[in-house]
Amino acid sequence: MKLNDIKASQGARKTAYRKGRGHGSGNGKTAGRGQNGQKSRSGGGVRLAFEGGQMPLYRRLPKRGFSHKRFAKHYIEINIDDLNRFEDGAVVDINSIRESGLISVPKVNDGFKVLGRGELTKKLTVRADAFTTSAREKIAAAGGTAELVKAGETAGEV
Repeated sequence: MKLNDIKASQGARKTAYRKGRGHGSGNGKTAGRGQNGQKSRSGGGVRLAFEGGQMPLYRRLPKRGFSHKRFAKHYIEINIDDLNRFEDGAVVDINSIRESGLISVPKVNDGFKVLGRGELTKKLTVRADAFTTSAREKIAAAGGTAELVKAGETAGEV
C-alpha cells in the first residue's frame, strides 16, 4: 500500500456547501440570508452581546466586590513528612529541596511553605518562607529549628 492508495472511508468527507451559486444548488439568490435587513447586507450584522439598543445583560448585572486573589502569595507547599528524606542535622532550604527532587518547578515565585501533615523524625534546620503553626511545633519537637527567610534571599532562586 502506498500513500496515494489511501482513501477516506465512506461518509467521512462531505462536499463543500457552496452558497449563492444559483437556484439549482438550493441555496442561490439570497444565499440563506433572507430577503432584507441588516444581516442580509455584506458587512452587516451586530456585535457580540448587542441587544438591539436595549441595555445589554453585562451592563445590567451589578458589579460586586473586590478580590485580593491577584495579590495573594503563591507558595510551593511541602509537608513535614516529606522532610524525612533528609539526613539528620541537615539544613533544608529551597536549593536542597530542589536537588532532592521534591519540587521540579524552575521558578519559585514567593518561596515555599512548610505544612504540618505527618511526623518529623529527624533534627533539621528548615529555612522556609512560611510555616504553619503545627509545622513549626513539630520541627521544634524533633529538636530542629524553623528559620524564616525572604524569597530570593539565602534560600535563593536558581
